[in-house]
Amino acid sequence: MTTEPILIWGAGAIGGTLGAYWARAGIPVLLVDIVPEHVEACRTTGLAITGPIDNFTQVIPAVTPAELTGTYKRIVLAVKAGATDEAVATLKPHLAPDGYVLSAQNGLNEIAIAAAVGAERTMGCFVNFGADWHGPGEILYGNEGAVVVGEIDGQITPRAIEMHKLLLGFEPKSILTTNIWGYLWGKLSYGAMLFGTALTGDSMSANFADPQRLVVWLALGQEVAAVAAARGVKTLGFGEFDPMVFAPGQPEYPQIETIAWLADYTSKTAKTHSGIWRDLAVRKRKTEVDPQIGIIAALGRETGVPTPAVETLVTLIHDIEDGRRPQSPETLKVLIDRCKSVLTTA
Repeated sequence: MTTEPILIWGAGAIGGTLGAYWARAGIPVLLVDIVPEHVEACRTTGLAITGPIDNFTQVIPAVTPAELTGTYKRIVLAVKAGATDEAVATLKPHLAPDGYVLSAQNGLNEIAIAAAVGAERTMGCFVNFGADWHGPGEILYGNEGAVVVGEIDGQITPRAIEMHKLLLGFEPKSILTTNIWGYLWGKLSYGAMLFGTALTGDSMSANFADPQRLVVWLALGQEVAAVAAARGVKTLGFGEFDPMVFAPGQPEYPQIETIAWLADYTSKTAKTHSGIWRDLAVRKRKTEVDPQIGIIAALGRETGVPTPAVETLVTLIHDIEDGRRPQSPETLKVLIDRCKSVLTTA
């Protein structure tokens, strides 16, 4: 491995956690973040990782985008999906001609990154560990989770092998895959459900355990799986979450068992609510609903797959963002009723 720093663009929950672990292991890292107070904390008093998994503080070199100079071969992009286009445009001059951008994000951001810097300079990554940015220099690491890396064309390359080795230093069970799109689409099934859990103040586990809400998780899982299948993607999951159980024509009982597993899985983390819920309830800001979930509906239209549950969910999230609806059982009931209608007429 080279001594050139890994540039991590976005030092929040995902980027900050990765950066702290790599820096603690002696791997050169440079954080880039738009929050000056966070940058200052990281490079002076240090970035504190807290929670049930680990507790340590690590001083890490950090700059704002305006302070950054030079070019880098390895850039890990870890900003919110909605900030992808702006971030890539800003980091592009700092990407070495033979370098690449690794998307450590939620969604299908590799599509936008490849369009901006070239497919040959884009690498995919699936991350499912739980973390929250709590303030300047403070990240809660709530639970361990799957980490998968792979080239978007499915090839096993020296740079992918190198990145896999780096990720093994953070998560010993990290996987190097030839089907990164399968993992990314698989997580979209789970991700759509997490957006649904953000419609109320209840925890993720409480949402998944409620029999009255089961219809929502089934409808969302089935719609995402149908769009993926229409695009020729074989979805892959994590733990006992197998998104293929939601594929067209599959029986319902394994789907119900999968939701029961999610209720148990999400009950065993210090991160009780999703980052989407936190965006709405705590940080009072826009979510990633359009680039993460809205894209499912858009790609569904391209392939002729209807996604009424996904479209209703996107509308409800926007309603909460814009103050037209509260996070409440009544808001969730709109989605429940829509999903009941969808599954009845399917």
